[in-house]
Amino acid sequence: MADITDNVTIPDFNSLLQMDPYLKPYEQDFKRRYGLFEKGLFLLEEAEGGFDQFTRSYRTFGVNRQPDNSLLFQEWAPAAEALFLTGDFNGWDNFSHPYKRKEFGKWELCLPPKRDKSPAVEHKTKLKVVVHTKAGERLYRISPWAKYVTQAEKQVTYDWVHWDPPQPYLHIHPRPKKPASLRIYESHVGIASPDPKIASYTEFRLNILPRIKDLGYNCIQLMAIMEHAYYASFGYQVTSFFAASSRYGTPEELKLMIDTAHSLNIVVLLDVVHSHASKNTEDGLNRFDGSDSCFFHSPPRGEHTLWDSRLFNYSSWEVQRFLLSNLRWWMEEYRFDGFRFDGVTSMLYHHHGIGSGFSGDYSEYFGLQVDEDSLVYLMTANHILHTLYPDCITIAEDVSGMPALCKKVSEGGLGFDYRLAMAVPDKWIQILKELSDEAWDMGNIIYTLTNRRYGEKCIAYAESHDQSLVGDKSLAFWLMDKEMYTNMSSLVSMTPIIDRGIQLHKMIRLITHALGGEGYLNFMGNEFGHPEWLDFPRKGNNESYHYARRQYNLVDTEHLRYQQLYKFDRDMNCIEDKYGWLAAPPAFVSTKHEEDKVIVFERANVVFLFNFHPTRSQKDYRVAVGSPGKYTIKLDSDEKQYGGHGRLDHNTEFFTEPQPFNQRENSMLIRDYIHSCNAKPGQVWNVHEQ
Repeated sequence: MADITDNVTIPDFNSLLQMDPYLKPYEQDFKRRYGLFEKGLFLLEEAEGGFDQFTRSYRTFGVNRQPDNSLLFQEWAPAAEALFLTGDFNGWDNFSHPYKRKEFGKWELCLPPKRDKSPAVEHKTKLKVVVHTKAGERLYRISPWAKYVTQAEKQVTYDWVHWDPPQPYLHIHPRPKKPASLRIYESHVGIASPDPKIASYTEFRLNILPRIKDLGYNCIQLMAIMEHAYYASFGYQVTSFFAASSRYGTPEELKLMIDTAHSLNIVVLLDVVHSHASKNTEDGLNRFDGSDSCFFHSPPRGEHTLWDSRLFNYSSWEVQRFLLSNLRWWMEEYRFDGFRFDGVTSMLYHHHGIGSGFSGDYSEYFGLQVDEDSLVYLMTANHILHTLYPDCITIAEDVSGMPALCKKVSEGGLGFDYRLAMAVPDKWIQILKELSDEAWDMGNIIYTLTNRRYGEKCIAYAESHDQSLVGDKSLAFWLMDKEMYTNMSSLVSMTPIIDRGIQLHKMIRLITHALGGEGYLNFMGNEFGHPEWLDFPRKGNNESYHYARRQYNLVDTEHLRYQQLYKFDRDMNCIEDKYGWLAAPPAFVSTKHEEDKVIVFERANVVFLFNFHPTRSQKDYRVAVGSPGKYTIKLDSDEKQYGGHGRLDHNTEFFTEPQPFNQRENSMLIRDYIHSCNAKPGQVWNVHEQ
């Protein structure tokens, strides 16, 4: 009997095998995946006229105004007995406007315009779908395709509000080109204010976008935009997939915010949640048609036990229509530039990563534990996005290390541009929690920062929103703790704890930035050492907004040292923008000296020197260099403007000698002190340019 993969050819599979020959034993798995992907595209072409039309289904589902101002309503509710539309437009009559049953579980209703030719449903008025089930239930539902939903004060559930403005916002500025070096500012609009409230799209546009530009970030990753009923879920329990959260303002205000970012040459990514959905029924997808499946697998497969949420049935034709159109909607309607896919590990495996340590053995990434339906969905999504939008950026949140995750679909990969280097922040937290300064292991730090799949791009970060959440601590808090509240004034001498904390905060960020990946991410506020964790209003804190904010006012207070950390972060990004080490091949590490606690490496013709020793400085230190010539200091964390002690002469020139050292043809002698990382006698690292 012939194998089903016999007739499958992956166009560029050989280039993947050349990169990683250890994947050869799993060739049949790659072929099977690619065969399923090809079959899916063929069926789309045959049944829907191709993916371009298929992914624009938001133009035919939900509610859409036609050229004559009639309104076309369409839903997919395969288990329903009958559907009706009710709302402000018909006095909330539950029976006056029935949908017609169509094939494949679809329902359709057309409302002609009023006598004055205006639409039958007015802009900003409320609607509901009334679902009659085969069991005799009458359910009130929001359309899964709803473009705007709002929550009245003291109301638990959301309302579907018809959004059809007479003058919709038209984007003015073109999308920026995909940056070669991706520097991401991870952002949450609601907390982007020092005030204890929910901030708005407008406030973010006016107050935060200029800061992001000044800091040198060229990409914003927006969290919690897809509507979610529970604010404290951080946006990860999505209820309305096509609705931009009304907490922060209107869809038009979000469009203006993104357009303004584009005018600043900043790309904007959406934190997209296609890994699961909220269990909410009245204002979510769950039991939309009264069944326990519809968009999801039936339990138990359709439930995530740890997240208490529903899991999509990616093999379903209409679920693919819904999710793929959802990606297209955010790209077309709001002009996002790409996506960070949340929870990819949960999608890739039937076990969702629960109880799996992932040792790195290749057998963990193939076989029956892999959910090939969702894996092929991700391949299809990336193929469509990158075909329609060549500059689109997609990032995968995966802790498992799935091989070829960030290789092209044509090579047999999943097609992502980047993966998050999730082991890096865990390593920094572990070091700060468990080790004394003297016990830091240089080799282990280097290993964690450089341990990534060759040829697959990573986004490195010292900390993200995860490390800022209540119950955890930011790096600044681990380093300086309660002294951040009392001893951050530059009008008085630094205490040893503040001195050590400020110096290590800069060093940790720079070595992560320069060594850890092909992109860099920072969570808003952490660049200046935000002093408090993040905790959304909930019953446990008496619905307080005190910790659901970012205190940018601290940076604007001249005498506080938060400004010094801010300036260092800004100049670090500025230097990267000039030399482009994120876009360069991985660094060459020439020194990782355990006794001296010194790390030296080169990347993009820049030499980086770090001394993590808590007490000992180094003088007359020989440093390996690849390219001969003259080197000068370009960035110095010991500068006084960064909270350092200003002990280096920036006019010093360093000349290489043809003296081989540490596997390099050239070297140079650093006659100045390479100071230790603590206050006495102090810390410094240098960046040299040839």
